[in-house]
Amino acid sequence: MTKRASDVSASPPRRRRSYTIAPLVLIAANVVLFALFFVWPAVIGLVYSFTNYTGVGAFQFVGLDNYSNLFGDSSFYDALTRTLLYTVLFVPLNFALSLLIANMLVSKHAKGTSVARVVFFIPWLLSPIVVGVLWRWLFGENFGLVNYVVEKFGGHAIPWQSNADLSLLVVVMAASWAWTGFSMLLFIAAIKNVPVSYYEAAALDGAGPWRQFISITLPSIAPTSFIVILLNTINAMKEYPLFVSLNNGGPGTSNNLLVQYIYQTGFQRGQIGYASAASFVLMLILMAVAIIQLIVNRRVENR
Repeated sequence: MTKRASDVSASPPRRRRSYTIAPLVLIAANVVLFALFFVWPAVIGLVYSFTNYTGVGAFQFVGLDNYSNLFGDSSFYDALTRTLLYTVLFVPLNFALSLLIANMLVSKHAKGTSVARVVFFIPWLLSPIVVGVLWRWLFGENFGLVNYVVEKFGGHAIPWQSNADLSLLVVVMAASWAWTGFSMLLFIAAIKNVPVSYYEAAALDGAGPWRQFISITLPSIAPTSFIVILLNTINAMKEYPLFVSLNNGGPGTSNNLLVQYIYQTGFQRGQIGYASAASFVLMLILMAVAIIQLIVNRRVENR
């Protein structure tokens, strides 16, 4: 009887220990991978940003020289400006398109919504390289389908690739086409979670579809809108493969984004230390954007 009581009293600590150890064991692999593929490269990159490392041989510490040279580099500012312009164009367009399509697909009058969802989602499954090649076939100056149609109707070929602004616009449209499916699914899930009783009450008060969208739908899906804007902003600031496959940042270097500038500086010119400094500036910009959006979202939710 005494032994049975001791067994009962001893089992809870062992169970507690197993509950404590099991989660640590399960997340240990993720912690190791995170440290190996994120923390360690980040530390190495931070160290390189204070050196003159070229990718081979030894290096010397140069202090803040890379950062001071970076802020005096006109090519860096051109790439940063083009990156911000691309983000400002892409994020609102993608947001508007995905929200519009999501509203159409959740409408009770819509037909064939299951097929439409698959059709709109397929571009998101494609590699950015494939998306770039497809849109290059469409908007190539000498061989593109769009210019072929324009010339067939008596027009002149449009300089989609040799004009820097038109070239950037083509990439914005291609990126919006590719990313709309993902944002659309997020919006569909959010809109379906809005209680139908809200719309029924608004309809009884005489509110039309537009008023219901402004007063009910948009406030109800605010957290999802925040996630969509945040993800699209970060994705746009880090865009690289789509530009390379569609116009290689051209014409010339006029559409080189910040990531492409970092790649060319580090791996083509062998200035690893300088490119590391530019990478950390980009990381600080992304962190600032994320923090600002978090603060704005928290204030909106607390109203």
